[in-house]
Amino acid sequence: MFALGCVTSIASPATAGRVALTFDDLPVFGKLVTAADGADVTDKLLVGMARHHWKATGFVNEIQLDAADRPQRIGLLRRWLDAGMDLGNHTYSHVSLSTTPVDAYIANVVRGETVTAPLLAARGMRERWFRYPYLETGTTKATRSFFQAWLKGHGYRVAPVTMENSDWQFSAPYDDAVERGDVRRAAAIQRSYLDFTRRIVGWYRRAGHTLFAREPAFVFLLHASRLNAASVDGLAAILHKQRLRVVSLDNVMRDPAYRTPDRYVGPDGNEWLERWATTLHCDLPFKSIPKVPEPIVADDARLEALTDPHAR
Repeated sequence: MFALGCVTSIASPATAGRVALTFDDLPVFGKLVTAADGADVTDKLLVGMARHHWKATGFVNEIQLDAADRPQRIGLLRRWLDAGMDLGNHTYSHVSLSTTPVDAYIANVVRGETVTAPLLAARGMRERWFRYPYLETGTTKATRSFFQAWLKGHGYRVAPVTMENSDWQFSAPYDDAVERGDVRRAAAIQRSYLDFTRRIVGWYRRAGHTLFAREPAFVFLLHASRLNAASVDGLAAILHKQRLRVVSLDNVMRDPAYRTPDRYVGPDGNEWLERWATTLHCDLPFKSIPKVPEPIVADDARLEALTDPHAR
């Protein structure tokens, strides 16, 4: 099965070896004490992406803008657009569709358009991508269908996730080390993060081939974090070695794989390869999936509730 794939292959040479980069929780993932702090992360991340000629899509939680320095925080989103990036909706306050009534959830999505939609409109663009917080898409068919119909009626497309590297688990320990001035520990966490990323990217490529008997184009979930701002060159080296070229989200979504039905209904925030595997009655190679190192998991569990307002 691993060699032949679970379905008949649809040849798609135009999308093989391609990946779209998406960054959640803009303006900044984790603690955003002041806009000046956020500017440091934002500038390093955008400068790094420009160095590698990457274009990405960032997903905004506008609750992060609600502070005394609100104009400066909004300015961080402008920097993304000035750098040629796109912005999408990640709800106003990173709510879960598994625990929030659908009407309240929709209201939260609409509230998340308050700043982002006008910023895009000023550049002749519109808000058209939506990313589910926690990747939770509804615990009942009725909720899921109702919200999906609302998205379609309001011009949104769902931005799925077909590759992720658990960067959020490394982020809080890295931030803590930096804030403590522990340069050695910060460097060790970054090395561990990049080593894990190298291994998990390879796993996703193999898992994609398991499903489709070819390699699909991928949508990579990352976060707008201090760790990723410091790791752009390392991530670029991994993608280069894996022969993955960064392209736009629109480009990746043209891959026929993204027409595979997603029939999962439930509380779990599964990424889309796992959802499609359920639809196709296919077993992914989870026995070989790399695990985040236990010391990182333990450190994140200790820190995350204090450093990440979105922690669950």
